[in-house]
Amino acid sequence: MSSKSRFRKHSQPAMSPLLRALTYSRTAHEPVTEAMLLQCYTALDAFRHGHGSRNLHLTLSRHLLVSQELSRLGLGADMLADIESAHAAMVEIDAREHRDGVWALEESEYFHLCAALAILDGQLSVASLSDIANAEAKMIEGLMRAAQIQTTAEAAV
Repeated sequence: MSSKSRFRKHSQPAMSPLLRALTYSRTAHEPVTEAMLLQCYTALDAFRHGHGSRNLHLTLSRHLLVSQELSRLGLGADMLADIESAHAAMVEIDAREHRDGVWALEESEYFHLCAALAILDGQLSVASLSDIANAEAKMIEGLMRAAQIQTTAEAAV
């Protein structure tokens, strides 16, 4: 008798067939991406009219980070500089709020954010839900890593 076992382990797929179908389905894809873009454009409009808030700032920043991660995954990698310019605009908006107490943006910042949201729109139109979920996971990992580094640096002081 051979030394090989007659019993084979059945490997389970990483994703169920139903979840896989939903992940790659355009029917499930559209509501998710439309909701993301609606959140972004709502926040942009609020900032444009001087009615921004910390929550809107966080929402817009989070979606820009997702766009950055999608670029790193190969979706619009050549437009990473435009996304980084939008991040710089968000940093300036935050600094202005701390300095002046106003959640508003300047014309150049508005231009950079519009360009970045157009890029995000294009990315979301071609990305699968799996790509988007991976980008969101990488974004969260990066935020957690940054928070851990900051905590370590503050503890050392």
